Amino acid sequence: MNITVVGTGYVGLVTGTCFAESGHRVTCLDLDAAKIETLRGGGIPIYEPGLEELVRRNVKERRLSFTTSYPEAMKDADVAFIAVGTPPGENGDADLSYVLAAAREIGRHLTRYTVVVDKSTVPVGSADKVAEALREVTTQPFDVVSNPEFLKEGAAIDDFMRPDRVVVGVASERARAVMAELYAPFVRAEQPVLFMDLRSAELTKYAANAMLATRISFMNEIATLCEKLGADVDQVRRGIGSDRRIGHPFLFPGVGFGGSCFPKDVRAVMSMARHLGLDFDLLRAVERVNERQKRWLVEKAHKHFGTLAGRTFGVWGLAFKPRTDDMREAPAITVIEGLLAAGARVRAHDPVAAQVADGIFRGRGVTLVDEPYAAAEGADALLLVTEWNEFRQPDLARLKQLMAQPVLFDGRNVWDAAKVRAAGFTYYGVGRAAES
Repeated sequence: MNITVVGTGYVGLVTGTCFAESGHRVTCLDLDAAKIETLRGGGIPIYEPGLEELVRRNVKERRLSFTTSYPEAMKDADVAFIAVGTPPGENGDADLSYVLAAAREIGRHLTRYTVVVDKSTVPVGSADKVAEALREVTTQPFDVVSNPEFLKEGAAIDDFMRPDRVVVGVASERARAVMAELYAPFVRAEQPVLFMDLRSAELTKYAANAMLATRISFMNEIATLCEKLGADVDQVRRGIGSDRRIGHPFLFPGVGFGGSCFPKDVRAVMSMARHLGLDFDLLRAVERVNERQKRWLVEKAHKHFGTLAGRTFGVWGLAFKPRTDDMREAPAITVIEGLLAAGARVRAHDPVAAQVADGIFRGRGVTLVDEPYAAAEGADALLLVTEWNEFRQPDLARLKQLMAQPVLFDGRNVWDAAKVRAAGFTYYGVGRAAES
């Protein structure tokens, strides 16, 4: 098929590249000329393991191209994906202006029947608005489909190529047939394509992320309870995760969730409910717990040191999760801003997010260093915020020699508390007894 993808952000670029890898001819469009030039030159504007290689291969084999021109992108298109941003407004509502603008431009350049797919995360009822925007500018036949993405940053290629499921909202058999053919190469191992109505598909994305966010905040509440009672949250987690009705994923306590999806989608569900006269008290609690948890490391540091003014803190990990450079709503931002507000100095390291962090913290008293042990040098304490693999087995003897004081705050519970304490460190974990 001939596929157009509008938007070369995280979702659009991964989607277009993976469809090209399966043999389709894909044209990715973005109005940001600098981004398109970067892509044409073999670079990519985001960090995602394996993506750069796939982009280069499919460009070389002429299955993947990039443009700023709607006439060029829409020429002979069978399917047009809308994968532009839907930033949240102050009230939590998703901003559909970019989606609807893209729909109108697609509509102006339709020359025959085309399936127009909402790939962006959009509120329930958005497909109706997209269809209305298309009807305003075209008399050509079309169908609007909802096809929410479930890509995990850092594992997006594998998620797309080998999905747990593909959710597709359709309103016609013709559109269903097109989408079934499109996804056939990715579901040969019997992963389901779940066809449903448009509104159910739109809500499924929000419901999934809200549930995962709820599990995280639930475990952070249990971790707080464990600290008060002298229990160990890791043992509790294993105990409840062994129940097949519950399972282990997303039951790891820590310093809260961030990124482009969970915070935004939790707020969007609450906003949708509010517009309908409903109170979603559970998700309000999820959000409150998450914001509190982001402050946990700084509160622990205050409790240990008293005043933080004039002290130096090393920070390991800045991205909201490993294997990405995404710092949108990252817990590290709250942690570092809390340390700075208390008068502390910060030395920080992240394997890939340094450039993004520089744009956030430039001129604010944060020193970004190229390797992890440089962040610990002269530090009164080291804070682990993001659990990159290279932080999991630190050289404790080297750390102790470099640091001004042997104090470790483990915001992800990845270090062996007994081993760390035996090496002479004061150790604080989430939901673990604070023994020195």
